[in-house]
Amino acid sequence: MNFKSKSFWHPYILLIPALMILIGLFLRGIITGIAQSLGYFPMVGLKDLTLKYYYEIWFSSEFIDALGFSLYISFVSSLIAVVIGVFLAYQLVKLPKKHKIIRLLYKLPIVVPHIIASLLVFLFFTQSGILSRILFHIGLIEEIQQFPHLIFDDGGIGIILVYLWKFTPFIALVSFTILKHINNSYTEVAENLGANPWQIFWNVYFPLALPSIASSFIIIFAFSFGAFEIPYLLGPTYPRTLPVLAYQKYISSNLLERPYAMVIAVTLSIICFILIIMYVKLLNYVFKYD
Repeated sequence: MNFKSKSFWHPYILLIPALMILIGLFLRGIITGIAQSLGYFPMVGLKDLTLKYYYEIWFSSEFIDALGFSLYISFVSSLIAVVIGVFLAYQLVKLPKKHKIIRLLYKLPIVVPHIIASLLVFLFFTQSGILSRILFHIGLIEEIQQFPHLIFDDGGIGIILVYLWKFTPFIALVSFTILKHINNSYTEVAENLGANPWQIFWNVYFPLALPSIASSFIIIFAFSFGAFEIPYLLGPTYPRTLPVLAYQKYISSNLLERPYAMVIAVTLSIICFILIIMYVKLLNYVFKYD
């Protein structure tokens, strides 16, 4: 082994002890979770492997409602964020380069933590929040109670608002990066053929950016589907999202609920793993035809 190869591998060799500890802890957590989901939990006397916990959870109305609510929140927030984000990116592409401050401002929500975004949504959109008080004082509503329930509601509006706050600039950033590198000759040909701006976007920009838009959709969908803090802070009492439902069962004083929590956690992991596979295949498709 020559000197160059030694210097190349030296940092990785030094990382081996720390990586072994991290990988060991990670694998131990996965094995423990799967074992408990299969009913192996010696602490409470459960030592026989069984699939009954999967059957009882997957066919329970509580789980089905939580799964439907999680899919609804993730799909609606991701779809709206993609539509608004792509539209915003297209407007930024057409914006003259001198307006640099505008191209900076739309990125600011990305650096705002989710907890802060949740607090802002709570302060503005509760029935006694800032927006309802403004509408009351200008006479658009006669009572503050007339302001619609947007927080802790069954429709998950508060959760969706936070996700839109975070996801829209992310989609805009990704889309803008793709759209601004599209060859101008395509748009010039479309303009010479009499296409209007909407037709240029729909027939030129959108098809070329679609793979990147689709991959971004998968990313934010997976994130919102597995997120815990926002649904926990702003979500309704029922139905809960799957991460919140798993947490409730995990912290239950009845330790016999622990296998059910692990079943939900394993289910979340499987769904997110499928989304990762879809994302990787989409990336391979993009690079294949790039």
